[in-house]
Amino acid sequence: MIQIANAPCSWGVLEFDLEGKAAGFEQVLDEIRETGYQGSELGDWGFMPSIPAELKNELDMRDLAMVGAFVPVFLKDRSKHKAGAEAAVRTAKLMADAGYANAFIVLADDNGSVPERTNHAGRITAGMGLTAEEWKIFGEGANYVAGEVMDKTGLRTVFHHHCAGYVETPAEIDQLMALTDPSLLGLVLDMGHYKFGGGDPLSCLIRHQSRIWHIHFKDCHAEIAAQSVKEGWDYFKSVGSGVFCELGKGSVDFPSIVSELRKLKYEGWIVVEQDVLPGMGNPKVCAQRNRDFIQSLGL
Repeated sequence: MIQIANAPCSWGVLEFDLEGKAAGFEQVLDEIRETGYQGSELGDWGFMPSIPAELKNELDMRDLAMVGAFVPVFLKDRSKHKAGAEAAVRTAKLMADAGYANAFIVLADDNGSVPERTNHAGRITAGMGLTAEEWKIFGEGANYVAGEVMDKTGLRTVFHHHCAGYVETPAEIDQLMALTDPSLLGLVLDMGHYKFGGGDPLSCLIRHQSRIWHIHFKDCHAEIAAQSVKEGWDYFKSVGSGVFCELGKGSVDFPSIVSELRKLKYEGWIVVEQDVLPGMGNPKVCAQRNRDFIQSLGL
């Protein structure tokens, strides 16, 4: 059975150090519930309660599940792997101890930290990627983090490909999947990031079906993406300009994706993520329209 969640990033709660004030966790959880969702992701460490009983109480009060937590690690640098694994295990332990044994660690690169990748998000070209040795280190790091999370908490890990990081394009995602252990590391397919990164998410869903354990529904506005390329925007300018628009208003073919998910008998979570900058727009209104759109697809 497919269940639908939303995430704090749809309220401007992002992992980056940005100007502007985002909503508090109580408002985010209230509005996730009020707009018809069944679960939430955790947000940055410290955004929601970090004591298991308190976290569970806040979610139980709203009849919500905890489905995952985003953990960025600069995997290109081997010296960062141990601290990254410790952060992932701490986060996974919080969710496991609160009773969410099926939640995922959503592992990602330390997106937005490398100027070349941040400044060219949505238009990565040859020469901007990792070397063969760096790929080896990156893959080893992803396996190591996922292994530590599994060994110490029992939770599984999925990797989040993401614009402004080193795993953005379809070829880079394919490379990471080839370098990592399919028994340890899955993929969270984010429709909007895959589209903005130059690919067709439906083809990724078919090609990597056995590795896709988690799904993010995000749309990508074709005209804004094209303007970003034409004018050379960085990642944050693109996000602030609405490249990740409301579901159904962009270029992602959600009806075909839902049809394929049914064909594959996918039974995990779909998490809506409409990334906005802190204080941008009216997240609750967008969350309701996004839920209504998904409902129109029969979910």
